[in-house]
Amino acid sequence: MSGAVSPDRRRVLTAGAAALGAAASAQLWLPATARAVERKPLPDGLFSLGVASGDPLPDGIVLWTRLAPDPLNGGGMPDRAVPVEWQLAEDSRFRRTVRRGTAWARSAYGHSVHVDVRGLRPDRRYWYRFRADGQLSRVGRTRTAPPARSTGGHLRVALASCQNWQHGYFTPYADMLRQDPDVVVFVGDYIYESAPSATGVRRHEGGGEPYSLTQYRNRYAQYRSDPDLAAMHANAPFVVTFDDHEIDNDFAGEIPQDPGKQPHDAFTARLTAGYQAYYEHMPVRASAVPDGPHIRMHRRLEFGRLARLNVLDTRQYRSDQATSQEGAQDPSLTMLGAAQKRWLVDGLRHSPARWNLIASQIMMAETDLQAGEGKLWFYDAWDGYQAERNALLREFRRVSNPVVLTGDRHLTMISDLKEDFADPSSAVVGAEFVGTSISSNGDQDQAAFREQWDPRRADNPHWKLLDAHRGYHLFDIRQGGIDARVRVVDTVVKPQATPRTLARLRVAAGRPGVHVV
Repeated sequence: MSGAVSPDRRRVLTAGAAALGAAASAQLWLPATARAVERKPLPDGLFSLGVASGDPLPDGIVLWTRLAPDPLNGGGMPDRAVPVEWQLAEDSRFRRTVRRGTAWARSAYGHSVHVDVRGLRPDRRYWYRFRADGQLSRVGRTRTAPPARSTGGHLRVALASCQNWQHGYFTPYADMLRQDPDVVVFVGDYIYESAPSATGVRRHEGGGEPYSLTQYRNRYAQYRSDPDLAAMHANAPFVVTFDDHEIDNDFAGEIPQDPGKQPHDAFTARLTAGYQAYYEHMPVRASAVPDGPHIRMHRRLEFGRLARLNVLDTRQYRSDQATSQEGAQDPSLTMLGAAQKRWLVDGLRHSPARWNLIASQIMMAETDLQAGEGKLWFYDAWDGYQAERNALLREFRRVSNPVVLTGDRHLTMISDLKEDFADPSSAVVGAEFVGTSISSNGDQDQAAFREQWDPRRADNPHWKLLDAHRGYHLFDIRQGGIDARVRVVDTVVKPQATPRTLARLRVAAGRPGVHVV
C-alpha cells in the first residue's frame, strides 16, 4: 500500500494541528497504549522552583516558572511537552481574572515556561499563578511599567548582584521584600560556577564546576531554592543580566579564564550550555532565546518619561582583558562591541527620559589600587578599557541625568563619574552606584577591609562611599532627584539577619554627581 496520506486523514491532521499545536496533534495518532503512558500522572512538586516575572512594559510582563519535581537531578520530568495553564488577575484571590491561557513546557528548554502577556493596563499590580497536571503553583505578584508618556510619579528600584550560595544565605532579600520595590535590577553573578567547598556556609551541589546543560540546570535549581530569593521573585518583576560567574570567572567573549585548560570548542560548548540554562531560569522574553554560544541580553526598558533603563552586556562582545597599564589604554580594545556601543549611545542621545539609567555589570569609575604615585587598575573592569570608557563619559555631558548601576565588586562603592579620571579637575558628568553583594565574600572582616582600602581613598577622590557589608541598594526616583539608601544586614552566615540603612545619598536632577545626605 502507498505511504501517501489520504485526503480525509490530511484534513484531520490539519485541523488537529490548528486546534492543538504540532505536539498535541502528533499525540492524536499514538497507539492507545502509548497514549496511556503519556497520560501517566506527573510527579509531585512540579513547581518546586517557584514563580517569577520580569521585564515590565506599560502593557505587558513576562511570567516564568519551570516544572522540576527533582530539581537537583536534571528536573525529574518525562521527555515530553506538558501543557501548563496560566492565569493573571487584578486581585490575589483571582476573582477578577484579566488574562489566561496555556503554554507548553518543553523538555528542550528544561520544561521552563515563559509567557509574554500583553494587553495589560500600565502601572498596575497583578497577581498570577500556574497549574499543571492538577498541581497549582504559588501565587506571584507583579507590576507593569507606567504609561509611555507619563512624566511624573515615583519609581522604587532595588539593585542586587553577586549571590554566592557557598558564602552565605540570601538574607538581604528578606529586607528587600519588606521595602516593596517596583522592580529589581539584577546586574550579574546570579549563580557561581565554583566547585563544592567543604568550608562553605552552604555547599554547592554536584562534584565540580558545571560544564554540561544538566549541570548548569542543577546549579540554577539549587540557587532558586533559597526561600528569600524565591519570595522576592514572587513579589516583584526582575530585570536581569549576567556577568562572568554564570559561565566562568573573568571570561571575555569566547575566551575563558584559562585557555590552556579549556580549548575553544570545549568553551563554546560550555557557553552554549550556560546560556541556555540562564534563559531557562530567568523571566526574559523570547528575544533572549540563545543561539548556541550567543545570547541577546542588552535591551532597553522605559518607565514613562521618568526613567529609561539601558541594560548592558559587558561579557559577550568584549576584547580579551589587558595585562598592563599600556594595554588598558589601547584604543582598539572594546567592552561593548561596536554594535552595542552604537545602540547605547543612540539610546542616550535620543532619550526622552528625565533619568537615564545604565545597568553595567562591572565598575565604570576609576579604581586606583596603588596608594601614592602611579596607577594600578582592575583590568577586568572598565579601567581595563579606558579609551572606550572615556569616550562614553564624554557622551554623558550631553545626556540628561546619567546614573550607572553596577555590581561585581562585592563592595558598596559610590562615586562621581568624571569626564577624565586622569585629570582631577575634570567635570563631573554622572553618578555610579556599585551595589554590594547579596552574599559573596560572606561576613567580611570590617577592620581588615578598612586597613586595605582606606589608604587608597586619597588617590580616588571621586569615591563618595566605601563599605564592605552585604546587602543591596534601594532607589526612590522622582522628577527632582534620586534618593538612595544603602541597605545592609548584620550577617549572611545564618538564615535570619537584622537589616539597617547604612547610608542615605541623593542625586539631584540637573546636578551631576552624588551627595551623601
